[in-house]
Amino acid sequence: MVYRAVSEGSECLTKNAAGLPFESLPCLYPKLGETYTGFELSYNPVPVRDFMVAHPEVPIVACILYLNFILVGRSYMNDKKPRSWRNALAGWNLLLSVFSVCGFARVFPHLVHNWREYGMRDCLCNDPENMYGSGPTGLWVQLFVLSKFPELLDTFFIVIHKKPLILLHWYHHFTVLLYCWHSYVHKAPAGIFFVTMNYAVHGIMYGYYFLMAVKAKPRWMNAKFITIAQISQMVVGVGVTMASFYYYMKEEENDGGDDDPCLIRKENNVAAFVMYGSYLFLFLQFFVGRYLKGKARKSIESKVEANKKAD
Repeated sequence: MVYRAVSEGSECLTKNAAGLPFESLPCLYPKLGETYTGFELSYNPVPVRDFMVAHPEVPIVACILYLNFILVGRSYMNDKKPRSWRNALAGWNLLLSVFSVCGFARVFPHLVHNWREYGMRDCLCNDPENMYGSGPTGLWVQLFVLSKFPELLDTFFIVIHKKPLILLHWYHHFTVLLYCWHSYVHKAPAGIFFVTMNYAVHGIMYGYYFLMAVKAKPRWMNAKFITIAQISQMVVGVGVTMASFYYYMKEEENDGGDDDPCLIRKENNVAAFVMYGSYLFLFLQFFVGRYLKGKARKSIESKVEANKKAD
């Protein structure tokens, strides 16, 4: 495709490890560049990405093991007392929260830059290797995809503590792992939108879980707000996939005659739409069941109790 960098002719337009033109964000914004480490600036994502391309079986095997662990683990814990690994759980949630906040701080500026300089169409159609797949942003996008493996440990803590394991939890974990791997190896242009949103929500969500684990949650911090943030993420996710469909169909109408083609893959975008759509449904179902119907049920129970006392 034709890549037209806004910094054409500038020293900030370099070649990345794949030999493609790429704008260095730390170069474009020197003050921002001062916050990066040498490792981030010099990181080459190509070897890991090539491994991921060559081994599509890795996430499939991981998901099979994950689902089997749920079955075996819950069966094993059936006649056991719940574990009390509160400190380990707190540390785990704190680690994921800090990681997510750091990831958001790295990818969000690049998303803003791309949106401002290239517009929605190019953000959803251009090759990620040109747009955000290298440099510090490329590192944190890659780390995001790989982080979906250790995030499966969330379920481990639920199983050993014998907490309710709802469909929304395990379905979300294994489908997002499969989708992120597929999107990364097939260079889904919209990936940076999903990465940025997920980092932001997870930074807040895991921070909340950490405070819950150490019993330090402020009174004003309500779990309802976490669910609303998650629902908002799914709404935006559905919106991004619909916008991607729009540009994909425009490309089809042009019959590939455009000298700046849109690189959206239909099967990946369909998967994203189904994934975000199903998440949105499940989160809305969870919200209604816990915060609307649950509240109404408690109100009825309190009225019944009050009537009993009056009698």
